[in-house]
Amino acid sequence: MQAALVTRLDGPVAVEVADVDAPEAGGRVLIDVAAAGVTYPDVLLTRGEYQMKPTPPFVPGSEVAGTVRSAPEGSGFAAGDRVAALCGIGGFAEVAAAGADSVFPLPDDVSFAEGAALPVNHLTAELALGRRGRVQAGETVLVHGAAGGVGAAAVQVAKVLGARVLAVTSTEEKAALARRLGADETLPVDGFKDAARELTDGRGVDVVVDPVGGDRFTDSLRSLAREGRLLVLGFVGGEIPTVKVNRLLLANTSVVGVAWGELVMATPGLLQEQWARLLPHLEAGALRPAVGATHPLADAGAALARLDERRALGNVVLTVP
Repeated sequence: MQAALVTRLDGPVAVEVADVDAPEAGGRVLIDVAAAGVTYPDVLLTRGEYQMKPTPPFVPGSEVAGTVRSAPEGSGFAAGDRVAALCGIGGFAEVAAAGADSVFPLPDDVSFAEGAALPVNHLTAELALGRRGRVQAGETVLVHGAAGGVGAAAVQVAKVLGARVLAVTSTEEKAALARRLGADETLPVDGFKDAARELTDGRGVDVVVDPVGGDRFTDSLRSLAREGRLLVLGFVGGEIPTVKVNRLLLANTSVVGVAWGELVMATPGLLQEQWARLLPHLEAGALRPAVGATHPLADAGAALARLDERRALGNVVLTVP
């Protein structure tokens, strides 16, 4: 089969498409891949900077959508089923393998490109806003990076939870996307704290979703209302910020870590529980990933570079012939 290979740990430029052996089932669900989502961890894998460090050559790609080729008895899946799946690694290929607990039914009106962009970002957002952030209907949620993969997912998940959403973006084009996804207000990066305070009549926001980190972290803390929660999802801005804990004490606020992958591995059944909560909203059309760019499998390196250089608007997806 054709697959995109990381041949050396030099970033997206080191990705080549080649013929490799198709995976064996080994008790897993085999999927004929129609589309594969491109995520920031995939970029880190190409440089050996992710916590999982496979030895080159290897096939990156953690999320796919397509049709089941074969499935073990009792898995709940059968050949021909439309599915999305988390495969951990190996998704940038014509065939991928995933454990049955990481395979999810895909509604007929969700395209494969949309399905491939769903698992990592939307399940991360669901965990962040639901289990970790405990967002309640009527609360106000501020989302950084609201036109990126996890940020865009957070906008949509916050809306289905009944929250008011303030989306922070760096350009008007990204702001327009955030509004299409359901954001109630959009704010520029510069001055977002004061704008958020003004929009909440000085009270502040209940929750901040921050996959960016860097120099906006302190102002995010200052944006919180009493008993507000700042959800830390990552540091795509590069710098890992620090917090003076007296700030938390003074306003009874919290900084909450959201390591979705770690919790999923430690909690059997969590993925299926999350998908079950999202599925009604997928079927109703309330959750749809913003697929901003599609690349053929042969251009996997370019797709990864688009994300690495922060040129992505919405999700980046590989299509597999």
